[in-house]
Amino acid sequence: MKQKLFTRNFIFLIAGQINSLIGNNTLKFALSMYVLERTGSASVFAGLLALSMIPTILLSPFGGILADRANRRNIMVALDTLSGLSVLIAGFAMASGQDIPVIGTLLVVLSVLGAFESPTVQACIPQMLSGENIIKGNAVVNQVASIAFLVTPFLGSVFYTALGIRPVFYAAVVCFFVTALFECFIRLDYKKPAQSAGIFTVIREDFAVSIHFLRREQPGILKLLLLAAAVSLFVAGTAVVGFPYLVRTVLVLSAAHYGAAESAMGVASILGSLCVVALTKRMRPRHLVIVLVFFGLCLIPCGIAFLLPLRTFTRYIILLIMFCACQLGCSLFSTYAISMIQERTPEHLMGKVMSYVFTLSLCAQPAGQIIYGALFDRFSDSAYRVLIPSGIIICVIGLASAGFFVQLEATTPDQPDTLHRNI
Repeated sequence: MKQKLFTRNFIFLIAGQINSLIGNNTLKFALSMYVLERTGSASVFAGLLALSMIPTILLSPFGGILADRANRRNIMVALDTLSGLSVLIAGFAMASGQDIPVIGTLLVVLSVLGAFESPTVQACIPQMLSGENIIKGNAVVNQVASIAFLVTPFLGSVFYTALGIRPVFYAAVVCFFVTALFECFIRLDYKKPAQSAGIFTVIREDFAVSIHFLRREQPGILKLLLLAAAVSLFVAGTAVVGFPYLVRTVLVLSAAHYGAAESAMGVASILGSLCVVALTKRMRPRHLVIVLVFFGLCLIPCGIAFLLPLRTFTRYIILLIMFCACQLGCSLFSTYAISMIQERTPEHLMGKVMSYVFTLSLCAQPAGQIIYGALFDRFSDSAYRVLIPSGIIICVIGLASAGFFVQLEATTPDQPDTLHRNI
């Protein structure tokens, strides 16, 4: 019998994610505007965000261990409740006059809680769904995240401008509590593991088991993780840093041009997830080679646009089309890659492996931002020196991984693979 995608559990999970993402992202956008007004420095909020990422990077693997050893439904309910309480307390504490320290503390607390929640949510999807619905489920989660990132800047600016910062705090509290309420209705099978050893012994053993699984039993997953991290590095460098720099600084276009482009890229990300759903029956691991090469090829015309004597608006249109295509391809790649990892990971290791996915991605993003920030500063008058080589490198990586993906496709999800001999 064919399983439904939108089961009772999955509907409550998605409803909770919608509330959580809207509340969290709207709050963070409003906070960025508030800090900018209070300090006159965008770098202060950027520094606070960078600082708040550290707990997420360090604690995500421990979040994976918790997700595999405790009731995942209860973890999500507890974390969203704590998030709501943290925002509520911070909202009252804003009246103390120490608003910037309060905001910094809140961001760190939310980062700590997010380190435990993200692996848990990702581990729930293959527990709720099976077969091709895992891919579709990940695509839906990705679409929800993309839509949230698309609408929350508008919501944050409207609510903050009309009502001020404290009502935004309280609205976020409601979102978190409603999320926790939805999650209370999720029903997941849970068998409490036998635990005779101490907590540090358990952590050490869990790390040893998961690392052995990635290195010996399924080395293909580890290589896919590293490949996804490399893609994340290039995306963070070219799209997150390079694109706004090229539009605002090199082409000297208005914020409206950049805002329109960001919205278009958000739509492209949603379309990428829809493509995964539409191509579920036809998509195979070997097709990810085409996606990677396509991503690289899209950067080359962007570089050529700065070599030719083109008008500013023409260059902008080329950048817009090519980066939207890149965003679509990256959304498709990440959704399908995560689904492949989940299909090949046993239930008792799902949280830990998904935490490694999350951690590697988080580490790759700031690395890409730093590297490409320096490159675009160094070659601000010749951006093609950055874009064309980057496109070629990504194409080479894609072509070099062809044998790996073919072998990955030949390996069934439930058997140990031998990809360490083929890549």
